[in-house]
Amino acid sequence: MAVNAPRVALVFIVAGVLVLVFGTVLVFVGPLVIDDQVVKNTVIDPKNEVSYTMWKDVPVPFFMSVYFFHILNPKEILSGEKPVVQQKGPYVYRKHIQKNNITFHPNNTVSYKEYRSYNFEPSMSVGNESDVITIPNMLVLGAAVMLENLPIPVRLIISIAFKSFKEGPFLTKTVGELMWGYDSQLVEFLSKYLPGMLPASGKFGLFAEINNTDTGLFTIFTGRDDIRKVHKVDSWNGLTNLKYWRTPQCNMINGTAGQLWPPFITKERTLPFYSPDACRSLEFVYQRSGTFKGIPLYRYVAPKTMFANGTEYAPNEGFCPCRQSGLLNVSSCRYNSPVFISQPHFFNADPVLLDYVRGLHPSEEEHGLFIDIHPLSGVPLNVAIRLQLNLLMKRVEGITETGRISEVVMPMIWFEESGYIDGPVLNTFRTNLVVIPTVMEYLQYVFIALGLAMIVIAALVYHRVKRSRRNAAPTRPAAERLGVCKAAAVHRRFGFNHPNQTTFTLPNDGF
Repeated sequence: MAVNAPRVALVFIVAGVLVLVFGTVLVFVGPLVIDDQVVKNTVIDPKNEVSYTMWKDVPVPFFMSVYFFHILNPKEILSGEKPVVQQKGPYVYRKHIQKNNITFHPNNTVSYKEYRSYNFEPSMSVGNESDVITIPNMLVLGAAVMLENLPIPVRLIISIAFKSFKEGPFLTKTVGELMWGYDSQLVEFLSKYLPGMLPASGKFGLFAEINNTDTGLFTIFTGRDDIRKVHKVDSWNGLTNLKYWRTPQCNMINGTAGQLWPPFITKERTLPFYSPDACRSLEFVYQRSGTFKGIPLYRYVAPKTMFANGTEYAPNEGFCPCRQSGLLNVSSCRYNSPVFISQPHFFNADPVLLDYVRGLHPSEEEHGLFIDIHPLSGVPLNVAIRLQLNLLMKRVEGITETGRISEVVMPMIWFEESGYIDGPVLNTFRTNLVVIPTVMEYLQYVFIALGLAMIVIAALVYHRVKRSRRNAAPTRPAAERLGVCKAAAVHRRFGFNHPNQTTFTLPNDGF
């Protein structure tokens, strides 16, 4: 059976138009479908089994790396010389996180307490918890600054008390003791007779408060009514504003709880979050784009203004009394102890701070804070939050333990809390939010190109067939054409006027 080429060409043209339309529709509908799936899986809802489980029991491994500033010249410091320190570490601890007491509320919020615990990881550490470190004694040098305005006789009595409890200006203890607590007769005495003066009772350690404890009662938005509010903090411990600082702006609880952010992040946006450990809200700014194991990301970093003083950055005036830029005075939320937070090695701080202590070498790569976040979903891919704990030391008359110490903001430790997506979580994340959207994006252009190709090729075939048929008009064989010509000549010779004429007239000249 002969193929009707023009009809087949028309069928292909129609099919090409349909494929082209489908591809064009995908261009507009595809992103909407992906965005809709992101929204559905971002809302905090037990019905979203996978995403809810990831939010509740964070499957990403988190680690806390601790570095100590070991004092090399404690005797010389008491004589007024400049401190010389040596960084020791890291001492790495695996951080386990779990949310409990989860309660959903009618106003599209959810409350929870997040419990955290730490376990030492010897294989990841440089050294062991039995390593011996010398650092300033916060109980003595911190208390001396807190009590410097008391009458001299009172300060002398306090100095005698320090000696009776065998508390000196510096501590030489193991890493484990400094981290999680050591026995102190002074702590026991203060806990018994002045309860509430210290955060701990019986033992005193730099991280004794945070191990096997919670971060407070967080109430955050689920995003059910507005996806732009998902993970944002509604209140902390029942407070919508803090009471530590001097201005309403500084007391605001902004952003999320620091683990997840709302989706559809743009470069113009910032990443705000509330940190109970820093007693304030922090805000990171966009630095650059990049990839993490094949997943696109935006890198956000801590701006130089984060710990700037009120003179250099007016909005921070509420965090004062301030010292040099780069220091956050947290005494108002740390029992009035003269404690300051900074970035490690005084990175992004006033350079004069480096002149007071020898052995510090700040760099952005090792000491900068950053969050690598997937902009479509708002999920962090790689995080490093790095902070340094500093103690103000100085000579206080009447407290002989302070000797002739020159006034200095003394670095004690710095720590990094880090985590990154890996393993099955990474594979699932890449498949759902990178591979599938990429395949859909390429498919839409493949359909458009295929549709255009079908239309063009079918139209060319149709045009060529039509033209060839017009040029191929019906003709007779050559022999038949010759016979016709001879017959016409005979007709003219004998007077036939029509091919069917049967009578003729002889010509006058005969044969």
